[in-house]
Amino acid sequence: MEPKWLEWAKQLQSAAQAGLAYSKDIYDIERFEEIRKISVDIMVHYTGIEKRIIKDIFAGDRGYPTPKVDIRAAVFKDQSILMVKEKSDGKWALPGGWADIGISPGEAAVKEVKEESGIDVKPVKLLAVMDKKCHSHPPSAVHVYKVFIKCEIIGGQLREGTETSAAAFFAETELPPLSAARNTESQIERMFSYLKHPDKPVYFD
Repeated sequence: MEPKWLEWAKQLQSAAQAGLAYSKDIYDIERFEEIRKISVDIMVHYTGIEKRIIKDIFAGDRGYPTPKVDIRAAVFKDQSILMVKEKSDGKWALPGGWADIGISPGEAAVKEVKEESGIDVKPVKLLAVMDKKCHSHPPSAVHVYKVFIKCEIIGGQLREGTETSAAAFFAETELPPLSAARNTESQIERMFSYLKHPDKPVYFD
């Protein structure tokens, strides 16, 4: 679970962002700007990250605050699952990334798999929708919903991508070191459970 200071900072940031989006009174706007500043100061104090960077990634959005959406593809071959090695941390994850404006979750899964692994797929089933804070990921400054989609291979060849240095298939008992910010061991295990039990209902939390 997230530390309390991070939970409070995100709640303050969310309230400030909503207030700034809808307030008309100049004094209310000043108050919400102050609340946003407090949320940034909390993040700077506990993380040690430069205030400019915190303001850009944590308090830079406008409009009503909503969770970000991370799409992950579960692609199986011969009882093994496709994973890609992230250049950013040298560890492995299911192909995926942030959902893009203008394309569906299924289209996003197809796009990410191709870009990160070279494999062509088609989306076939929604497997899970998870709130990142409910799982054993490292603390995150943004609230994230993770969408897992089963995809079938229709072509392509394994290769590295712009953000990935390798792509390979792994058996459930031979998983590589995982990029914990992107996926956890229990999430990968749940993907394999759908391979074994295709009629298992969609998981959500």
